[in-house]
Amino acid sequence: MSSRDIGSEILEGIAEIKQFKNGHLRLRTTELSQPSPPQKIRLKLNLSQSAFAGLMGVSVRTLQDWEQGRRDPQGPAVALLRIAEQHPEVFTDIH
Repeated sequence: MSSRDIGSEILEGIAEIKQFKNGHLRLRTTELSQPSPPQKIRLKLNLSQSAFAGLMGVSVRTLQDWEQGRRDPQGPAVALLRIAEQHPEVFTDIH
């Protein structure tokens, strides 16, 4: 186990906040890409609607609504779709 100096880390964090507020430090940001349409991801994983909906934690009806454009995935579902597309092994290992 490594020994950490939590107090020192907190003070460093506070110093960074002050630098940012004073305009001396820029925050690093990353733009996340939108995932491909759910049907494309599902077909790439070679999963049925039922299996893919189960892995996504949504009903088959919700998945069908996404695939037919009646609704758009929101919040955590978008994050899961991004993971399924960029790291399909995660989903194939679970299934």
